[in-house]
Amino acid sequence: MSNKVIQLERAFIYQRNYLVLSNVDFELNEGEFAYLIGKTGSGKSSLLKVLYGDLPLNEGYGKVGGIELNGMSTGKIPNLRRHLGIVFQDFQLLLDRNVEKNLSFVLKATGWKDKTLINDRIDEVLESVGMISKKKMMPFRLSGGEQQRISIARALLNHPELILADEPTGNLDPETSVEIMNLILNLSKEKNVAVLMATHDYNIIQKFPAKTFKCEDGKVHVAESESLFLG
Repeated sequence: MSNKVIQLERAFIYQRNYLVLSNVDFELNEGEFAYLIGKTGSGKSSLLKVLYGDLPLNEGYGKVGGIELNGMSTGKIPNLRRHLGIVFQDFQLLLDRNVEKNLSFVLKATGWKDKTLINDRIDEVLESVGMISKKKMMPFRLSGGEQQRISIARALLNHPELILADEPTGNLDPETSVEIMNLILNLSKEKNVAVLMATHDYNIIQKFPAKTFKCEDGKVHVAESESLFLG
């Protein structure tokens, strides 16, 4: 039986005091890939923020990577984030340092101390995304697709059980989007990492069909394939 990497039961999700999603029942298993879709403002980003500890879960039950979200203190958030990787639409690389230093910054911030282990892990993740030759380059010298590969490498650093990807192809051209999707899907299979990917890109969903959750009218439900492209 697969381990549940995400588990939400009867969860109510708020942005400040505004109820965004109600009565959310939601599961994602180890190694599973799924999309999260919905119109702008439908609650996709709020749901992701609850999963990575940026918004509190005050009503209902939630667990990510074995860590309970309910009433989680700020001090527990770094522990939660060690179980997951996050990939953003706008890459969020530190522009004042090269690729290697971007990655070592994350490892040091999450408790790694041994220089040899840090260097070895950086080489491993860069190799896995085909970017080892860009190790010493500054982010602004890289194309959008290359920057997104680096941000995927960053998400893999701590051997996560889960990657949360928020519009990872949103700033990329169609050809590069397909390359990035192939990379994410292959890494998910190879490393048995669950991936939840928020997207507006229905061409990607058609090319790479997978289980799809839809945020709509304050609820989250599994979308039927014929309803994916309606709104």
